[in-house]
Amino acid sequence: MLSQIKDLAANLAPRLIEIRRHLHSHPELSGQEYQTAAYVSGVVSSCGLYVQELVGKTGVVAELRGTGEDLRMLAIRTDMDALPIQERTGLEFASRQQGIMHACGHDVHTTVGLGTAMVLAQLGIRFPGTIRFLFQPAEETAQGAGWMIRDGVMEGVSSIFGVHTFPTIPGGSVGIRYGALTAAADDLELIITGESGHGARPHEAIDAIWIASQIITTLQQAISRTQNPLRPVVLTIGQIQGGRAPNVIADQVRMLGTVRSLHPETSANLPAWIEQIVANICQSYGAKYTLNYRRGVPSVQNDPALTQIVESAASEAWGGDRIQILLEPSLGAEDFSLYLQHAPGTMFRLGVAWSDKPNYPLHHPQFHVDETAIITGVVTMAYAAYKYWQQ
Repeated sequence: MLSQIKDLAANLAPRLIEIRRHLHSHPELSGQEYQTAAYVSGVVSSCGLYVQELVGKTGVVAELRGTGEDLRMLAIRTDMDALPIQERTGLEFASRQQGIMHACGHDVHTTVGLGTAMVLAQLGIRFPGTIRFLFQPAEETAQGAGWMIRDGVMEGVSSIFGVHTFPTIPGGSVGIRYGALTAAADDLELIITGESGHGARPHEAIDAIWIASQIITTLQQAISRTQNPLRPVVLTIGQIQGGRAPNVIADQVRMLGTVRSLHPETSANLPAWIEQIVANICQSYGAKYTLNYRRGVPSVQNDPALTQIVESAASEAWGGDRIQILLEPSLGAEDFSLYLQHAPGTMFRLGVAWSDKPNYPLHHPQFHVDETAIITGVVTMAYAAYKYWQQ
């Protein structure tokens, strides 16, 4: 079966490159993937799959239905949205949309999903259960998975697979991670309210900017002294607004930030920990505060048994030298984790790094992938799906 899957994928290679380049040239932002969805729907419909459009606003669901002998359902999720970045790759198939670019590899993800559907549909066998393909919008804003779930895409799903490009491992390699793959990512808004005054008489005012600086410094110092160093926390204040004139003490500062963590217990305790520090500092200097802490997506926790299936499939397909066991998680976020609240799953990393040219990180305007990785992704995903039904 593996040789048949590899042969089908090899025959589809030119078509898959064409699909990926079309998607790359026509990127759409989160929640606006109408043309991408129509294109995806057309491809999977031509494979004979049952297709639903406008799921999760702009998502597409396609099903390869089996014999019904096995009540399990396997979902395969890929994402479709692009980023508000002006592309600077100089490629012939570079983005035609001003200020929008597939700088995170979602064009590759979608192509892998389509290629997997095409290969499995052409295998000529009927699986005992159903394979449901989820082409998701709005991953970059961490909204799309929630939209899809609210529209019922996880109903009946027993397990789920996902894939994400990784520009730090060689193109055509497969990165496997057991346990935590990505971090929980939360957002915070903190407003410090003091009392305005003349810049020459600070003792008559309550300086919101100075108090905000004390809060930022204390939070960073407290991470190293009060949080378990084996359970990392990253807190970044990325935006500060405050003040009206250089000689006027600011009466209000607004700060926006992100908080990343890996361990569920740590994540649960972070809002109260942050508020305690803020409250103590504000009380000391007579200021008031408002803290709005918004829970984002949780950490992706890869299921061991499903991860073993993917590792086994990749190893059999490509040999052990193209498998990389990832020893460290990423502190980036992925809303794939929301699906894992409904069924166990695993996400593997698809190496897309070039061996003979510069490699740029995800979300960079010059991000460009080694397209030979697409076949690696398709074969790995398709063979893992096949092996899933052999368990």
